[in-house]
Amino acid sequence: MDPSTALAVSTGAVPTARRPVWIATVMFVALRLGQMAVTLLVSSFVTFALLRLAPGNPITMILGSQSSNHKAVAALRERFLLDQPLLVQYGHWLGNAIHGNLGESYLYRDSVSSMVADRLPTTLFLVLYGGILVIVFGFFLGLWAARSSRAVDTGISTFLAVAMATPSYVIAIILITIFSLYLNWFPVFGSGHGFVDRLYHLTLPAIALALGASAAMARITRASIIEEAGRDHVLTARARGFGSGYILRRHIVRNALLPVTTIAGLTIASLIAGTFIVEQAFGLDGIGSLLVLAITRDDYPTVQSISFLIMLAFLVMNAIVDVLYTLLDPRTRAVAR
Repeated sequence: MDPSTALAVSTGAVPTARRPVWIATVMFVALRLGQMAVTLLVSSFVTFALLRLAPGNPITMILGSQSSNHKAVAALRERFLLDQPLLVQYGHWLGNAIHGNLGESYLYRDSVSSMVADRLPTTLFLVLYGGILVIVFGFFLGLWAARSSRAVDTGISTFLAVAMATPSYVIAIILITIFSLYLNWFPVFGSGHGFVDRLYHLTLPAIALALGASAAMARITRASIIEEAGRDHVLTARARGFGSGYILRRHIVRNALLPVTTIAGLTIASLIAGTFIVEQAFGLDGIGSLLVLAITRDDYPTVQSISFLIMLAFLVMNAIVDVLYTLLDPRTRAVAR
C-alpha cells in the first residue's frame, strides 16, 4: 500500500464516497414514509382517546327511548367493543383500518369504508378545484400586485385583506344570493353527475372555499416577489442589460417560488377542513357534511375514520411539498445526499 494512502487510512482522512442519487432518493423517501407512519400512529391514537373521553354516550343515541334497557345497552357495548379497555379498542380499530375496514357506523349501521367511498369523490373534486383556483389566482394576483403601480397595489391589497377577513360561510351566502338567486347562473344544491356537470355545480363552492386561501397566498407571493426583486443578483442582471421579462422569469419568480410552494401545499391541505362549512352551505354530499353529522350524533367510527383520512391528506401534501422543494432548489438535493 502506498505510504500516503496508509497514513490516510490510519488517520481516518480518506474521503468518503458520495452516495449515488438514487440511493439518496430512496433513503429520503424511506425516512419520510417512516415519519408519516409514526405521525399517523400518534395522531390517530390521540384522536381515538379524545373521542372516547368526550361527553356523550353513543349507545344512548343509538337506542333512543330504549336506552333504559340494560340488556340492549350491554349487547351494543359488547358489539362495538365499548366494554373493552381503550388500548384494546384502538388496537382492534387500527388492525381493521390497515386492511381497509374502517368499522361500522353507529348512526347508519353501514360500513364506514363504503360511506366514505361514496362521498369522497365530491370532496376530492371540490378540494382539487379549489386548490387550482388558489394556485392560479393567488399567484397571479400576488404577481400583479407586486409588479403594478402603487394605486393598483393598494387596491389589490385592500381586496385581499377583505377576502382573508371574510368567513367562508359568509362568502357562500353572498355567492348563492348573487349568482344563484338573482342571476340564476349556477345551481344552489347538489354536486352534479359527470365531469362537466360536476364542474358546473361545484364552481360556486370552490370559489367560496378558495377565496380566503387565494388571498393569503397572493399576499405571500407579493411579498416574496418584492423581496426577490431587490436582491443583488437581480440588480446585477439589470445593470448588465438583460430584459425585464427574462429577469422576472429567471431570477425573480424562480426564487420566489420556494416559499410560495411551501405555503401553497399547506394552504391546499387546509382546504380539506374548510369543506365542512362549504358542503353544509351548498348541500353537498361530501365527507365534510358526513363528519359534521357524525360529530353531532357521537358516531365514533365515522369521526375517527374521516379524521384519520384528513391527517393522511395533510401528511401527503407535506411530502409532496418536500419533493417539489428538492426540484426547485438544488441545494436541498445536495443536503439529501
